[in-house]
Amino acid sequence: MEIGRYIVIAVIILIILLAVLKSTRKDAHLEINKLIDYLGGKDNIVNSDYNLSRFIVTLRDTSKANKEAIQKLGAKGIVEIDNQLKIILGNNSKQLKKYIDDIKR
Repeated sequence: MEIGRYIVIAVIILIILLAVLKSTRKDAHLEINKLIDYLGGKDNIVNSDYNLSRFIVTLRDTSKANKEAIQKLGAKGIVEIDNQLKIILGNNSKQLKKYIDDIKR
């Protein structure tokens, strides 16, 4: 009887964990889509790269980028050099580059 109770508890915890992970992924894609909009749209993005915690994006027109909104999404800093933005995002930089590469195809 005790083993059955532990199995039920384990299954409930697993279901809750899966629900949390699924909602987190969905939120991440929404945030990435917002970031692309704040960068002036996918057509404004010429190239993207990452270096550790920095997401580096080359834009056609940097004036279309909404830096204030990007910071509200969680960027810890933004450096603009010519037509390039270096955005400090933390560990999500690699995932962000992959997602942008996928939508640019």
